[in-house]
Amino acid sequence: MPDDMLIHDPDGGLPRLIAIMARLRDPDTGCPWDIEQDFASIAPYTIEEAYEVADAIEQQNWQELRGELGDLLLQVVFHSQIAQDQGLFDVQDVANAISDKMVARHPHVFGAESRDKTAEQQTRDWEVVKAAERAAEAKTGTLDGVALGLPALLRAVKLQKRAARVGFDWPESSHVLNKIREEVEELHEAATELTQDAVEEEFGDLLFVMANLARHMKVCPETALRRANAKFTRRFERIEALLAERGKRPIESDLAEMDTLWDQAKAEERQ
Repeated sequence: MPDDMLIHDPDGGLPRLIAIMARLRDPDTGCPWDIEQDFASIAPYTIEEAYEVADAIEQQNWQELRGELGDLLLQVVFHSQIAQDQGLFDVQDVANAISDKMVARHPHVFGAESRDKTAEQQTRDWEVVKAAERAAEAKTGTLDGVALGLPALLRAVKLQKRAARVGFDWPESSHVLNKIREEVEELHEAATELTQDAVEEEFGDLLFVMANLARHMKVCPETALRRANAKFTRRFERIEALLAERGKRPIESDLAEMDTLWDQAKAEERQ
C-alpha cells in the first residue's frame, strides 16, 4: 500500500503510525518542529506520557487510557525514527530486542524450565537473568544500570533492591522503623541548629529510609504518594464545595474552619 493510502487508512494500526512519523521527520516535506527534535528534547515528553498513562489507570478511565497508551506508543516510534535517521536502529530492532529479552527471561514459558514455581521463585530467577545480562554488558557494579532519570523515590527503591541482593539490607521492617525514628531526630536537630543545605540532606536521608520501608512492606512509594495526592485533592475540593455552600472561598475562611470541614470530608468518605 502506498504511504499516502496507509497514512489515511483508519485501520492502518502500527504500520500507519510508523509511516506518519517517517513523514513528519522527512527533511524535505515533514514538520519543522518534528524534524528538529532529538532524543534529549523528546525525553521529557516520554516521561510525561508515562505518568499520564499511570494517571488514567489510577482514575480507572479506560477510554482515556487507550488515548494515553497511544501517546506513549508515539514516543517509542518517535525515538525509533530519530535513531533510524541517524543510522542507529529502527522500530523493528526495538521490537525484536524486547521480544528477545522477554523470551530469554521466561524460560519457564518459552523454554524447557518447569512452570511449577512460586511467584517469589520466578522473581529470584528473573533477577539472576538480569544480573547475567548486566555482566554481559560489562556492568559489574552492584548498582550499575539503575537509571539516573527515574523519579527519585523509584530510583531509591531500585538502588536498595540491588544492595539487598548482596546482603546489604535490614532483615526486617522493624529495623527500618527504628532508623526512621533516628532520621527524624536528626532532621529535627538540623532544622534548629544547621544550615538549609544540611536540612535538605537530612530530609533526603529520611525520604530514602521511607522508600526502604516501602520496599520492606511491598509498597510502591510512588503509587502510595500518588494515592495520597489524589486523596488530598479530593478532600480539599470537598472543603471548597462546603465553603461555597456558605458563600465563602478558602481565602475567606481560616484553618480552624477548614480543618473541621476536612474532618467532615473524611467522615463522608468513610460512609
